[in-house]
Amino acid sequence: MEAYEKIAKILRVDKHYLKKIEENLDRLTGKSGVFDKIYKENNDLMVDRLNRLGLDINSGANEIFKALIAKIDKNDRQLSKVLGDPCHYQKAGCVKIIEEVNNFIKDKKGLFLKKEKFVELLSENPPVKILQALGYKNVSLMMEKEDWRQVASALRFFEGMSWMNEVFLPNYKKLKKDDFEYRDLEIIVLDDKWQNLAKKFVEKKYHNISHLKELGIIFVIPILLNIPGELIRSLALIFHYYNEVRFYSSLFEFFLEKENFSGNLISLLRGDVIEEKNEKRDGDWLIIQRYLAKDDENDWRLFEPHVNPEALHWERAERMFVNFAKSFDGLKEEFEFWAGLNWVGEYFKTEAGVDVLVSFNLVDTSMSLVKSKEMIKYLYHHQESLWNKIYCEYFSEEIMEKNIVENIIKKSISFS
Repeated sequence: MEAYEKIAKILRVDKHYLKKIEENLDRLTGKSGVFDKIYKENNDLMVDRLNRLGLDINSGANEIFKALIAKIDKNDRQLSKVLGDPCHYQKAGCVKIIEEVNNFIKDKKGLFLKKEKFVELLSENPPVKILQALGYKNVSLMMEKEDWRQVASALRFFEGMSWMNEVFLPNYKKLKKDDFEYRDLEIIVLDDKWQNLAKKFVEKKYHNISHLKELGIIFVIPILLNIPGELIRSLALIFHYYNEVRFYSSLFEFFLEKENFSGNLISLLRGDVIEEKNEKRDGDWLIIQRYLAKDDENDWRLFEPHVNPEALHWERAERMFVNFAKSFDGLKEEFEFWAGLNWVGEYFKTEAGVDVLVSFNLVDTSMSLVKSKEMIKYLYHHQESLWNKIYCEYFSEEIMEKNIVENIIKKSISFS
């Protein structure tokens, strides 16, 4: 089987269509044999990791899946131990984790919305649920007593995304470049009182960490999840959001001096994606800002050539996480295992003889650990990473990021 056929199977796309994409990229760049190189690298990395797990290419899907899950679980306990076994559901434990991360991250500067402007917009559009829950009559009184960063964070999980996108976000049309400033992004831990308010949000997302791009805030909710692999998942998410916040800061800078700054800002924060096919732009690569497979694994856009900024953030987060973990005595070899595996995966047979895709992606594996008993697998991080890998091999990661920044509002990259 040709490399493009094997890759097509992993990406769930028609092999003839992927061959056409390969030929088009070869013509554009003058390169050849790129898909062969990608598949060989995939196979080499996979065989190496299987050997480290005491397995081989003939091992079964269930056996490999369970070995990867056990590896994550073991590494999670090792990392927790060197960090002093911080308690995830208490603020002090979360603060300890964040202190370690802050010591590791060097560059936090970004372009973000000013606190004063945010409070002004919030006063004009009061978050009724939060005001009622905390017992305040208005935003002004609430801001006198509460940490504005924690209130802003609570909007995500208490007022909800419908309120954020339909009520609050439209007011960003008023924003101008003077409403933004350069300051350090912040990683904060919410006070314990927010725990009950956040329960539904956490249950839906399987994690207790989120962010606000335009405010440069990453927040952690101290809450008991009682699921294995919690520390690795938390750290990976923090590093992911760090890279995502920094990326969107660069987008804010890019559009700051351009026309329709506020309109572009709203589009970025909504995560707009192309809605209709354009047959005339057959050679274009879509820019998909979010994981569409979360909502519909058969969304037509997933089968078109595309790049995904989310997968780029995860790629960089994985590098940061591995380097962070390796910095502790005795963990270097353990965590080097996960380096460079975001896009690596292959089909293996189950005990019933059915081919299933096994992802070696750190995030997919750690999220699969949540549902390991039901053998539920998360694969969308891996497949999106593979699309990015194809683009980067023909161009480069730097060029891909540049092309995304320059074309993200257009929602696609054109080569003509």
